[in-house]
Amino acid sequence: MNSLLTLLIFFPAAAALFGYMIEQKNIRAYGITITAIEFVLSLALWLGYDGTVAGYQFMEHASIVASYGINYDLGIDGISLFLIIMSTFMTMIAIIGLTVKDNLKNLIISVLVLEMTMVGVFAALDVILFYIFWELSLIPMLYIIGAWGAKLRIYAAVKFFLYTFAGSLVMLLGILYAAFLYHDSTGMWSFSIEAWQAFPFAYTDQLWLFAAFFFGFAIKVPMVPFHTWLPYAHGQAPTIGSVILAAVLLKMGTYGFVRFSLPMFPDASVYYMIPVAIVALVMIVYTALIAYAQEDMKQVIAYSSVSHMGVIVLGTFAMNSEGITGSLFLMLSHGIVSGALFMLVGVIYDRRHTKLMSEFGGLASVMPIYATIFAVMLMASVGLPLTIGFVGEFLSLLGFFKVSPIITAIAGTTIIFGAVYMLSLYKKSFFGPLKNEKNANLKDLTSQELTALVPLVALVVILGVYPKPVLDPIDGSVKTMIVNMDKKAVTQEAKDMFAKANTIGKDK
Repeated sequence: MNSLLTLLIFFPAAAALFGYMIEQKNIRAYGITITAIEFVLSLALWLGYDGTVAGYQFMEHASIVASYGINYDLGIDGISLFLIIMSTFMTMIAIIGLTVKDNLKNLIISVLVLEMTMVGVFAALDVILFYIFWELSLIPMLYIIGAWGAKLRIYAAVKFFLYTFAGSLVMLLGILYAAFLYHDSTGMWSFSIEAWQAFPFAYTDQLWLFAAFFFGFAIKVPMVPFHTWLPYAHGQAPTIGSVILAAVLLKMGTYGFVRFSLPMFPDASVYYMIPVAIVALVMIVYTALIAYAQEDMKQVIAYSSVSHMGVIVLGTFAMNSEGITGSLFLMLSHGIVSGALFMLVGVIYDRRHTKLMSEFGGLASVMPIYATIFAVMLMASVGLPLTIGFVGEFLSLLGFFKVSPIITAIAGTTIIFGAVYMLSLYKKSFFGPLKNEKNANLKDLTSQELTALVPLVALVVILGVYPKPVLDPIDGSVKTMIVNMDKKAVTQEAKDMFAKANTIGKDK
């Protein structure tokens, strides 16, 4: 267990290199086997995780550049634990449901390399190490979109890369400035996330550093007005690219807010709270309206992802345990549900080579199992009680209700708008008469597709009914973080907010 995180990070990368020696006919089975082993290893983290212990666990340390304080530091807490598990699980599910046949070996190798970077981002406790994994994740996704995407794949891949890379460069400036401030105060260089979380950055410095990190994270989320790369990326990416992009890569941005922005710059987080909430509000309402206007099924889900990510951002900046815990749970929920929806759209695209709703209608009578699973995921997406989508949305909105009932009331329209555009999609595609003869002989879900989708349905129901095993470890780490933010806060406004959040947490 001492090197479990290292094994989790580099096992898929080593397997990717070895994959070049695997025959083409066996590469899919090889990919499923590797990702299944990786998923089991991530479950070992959960089994060995002690929810009663505050702070990071499974920590590993090795010096890389000692003179500049750059180290190989790994560790997890309740915040990162389930994001790692979701990364390994959704990668496995995506490969199980993979239907691509062209150049399959290179695709699976690219996905395995991408899995390494995703786990590395969530496990890194050194800022430089985090940044390396963060940047490396762009390369395999760029290749996946550009090589296996649709007609405009090159444009979509380049736009995705340029947007996210530009944000990363601004974040790098913030990293270097924070390191300089730490060195100027202590006489030592350090890029330790733990050290930075405990370091008392001056109020003015916090405002600038928050802005630098925010730019990098906001583009990754993506927040309005930086969201325009996402519909192209989703629309042109192959199904496996859309699944992993929606399920995991977008969560890197919101994870960055929780891991960096809030604990390192608590006063700046309070200062920017309402402006960020307003941007999140625009995300929720504006992209929901755009989703309703779409004719392409995949574009509806792409814009709905931006809307739901707005709720996650809102919960994150509630600055209390309900909001932050809810936003983290919603990250998991959105990852599972949006990943499943993109996979379901991929199923019908493989059969008809179109995603236009006007080409369908009456699918429920032809593909009843497919229609049933789509309906379950649709209900989870709109936050139906007793599904996984309800828990995170409710807690996120509850958390921000304590900050601003008015903003929360407007944000709550996401439930209404979500129901409108998702039910509209379902009505046009699945109900009514069978308008297109090309759909009359469509096959229902195959055993391969069911193997990928049924576990997602099970999670949607199980974690919707009983989320406690996941919520408790997350909530414990969030409450510890808020206590530390209270200790570190400089302004009275921030101290009062965190003190109130701590009091509510203890009462609960």
